[in-house]
Amino acid sequence: MSDSTQETRSVRLLRVGEQVRHVLSDVLARGDVHDDVLASHFVSVTEVRMSPDLRHATVFVKPFLGKDEEVVLKALRTNTAYLQSEVAKRVNLKYAAKLKFLIDESFDEGSRIDQLLRDPKVARDLEPDNDTAED
Repeated sequence: MSDSTQETRSVRLLRVGEQVRHVLSDVLARGDVHDDVLASHFVSVTEVRMSPDLRHATVFVKPFLGKDEEVVLKALRTNTAYLQSEVAKRVNLKYAAKLKFLIDESFDEGSRIDQLLRDPKVARDLEPDNDTAED
């Protein structure tokens, strides 16, 4: 496969993933899913990764303030069929993508790294030495 074909394919995966993310965000924000848990939580769809054949979508979500992650994840998984049908209606694909929901851990990881960088021991190591600055 040529580089331009691979690049086009990867751009398409990103574009379709973004379309799916937009549809899911819209459905959840409007409260179209009739579920008490989802109605009482603001859920952010942070990323959607599509498989190369566009038949599977891994959906990364984060409940507002990170509260009740497992409860929200269970509610999303319970309502997967409805959410898949909404995506199929709004995103023009040959096959309806199967959705798999996961909690987005990237915010927690970023926060942990930020906390490490603010540690006084690490900050001391990151400061430039006065000896080398004068050279």
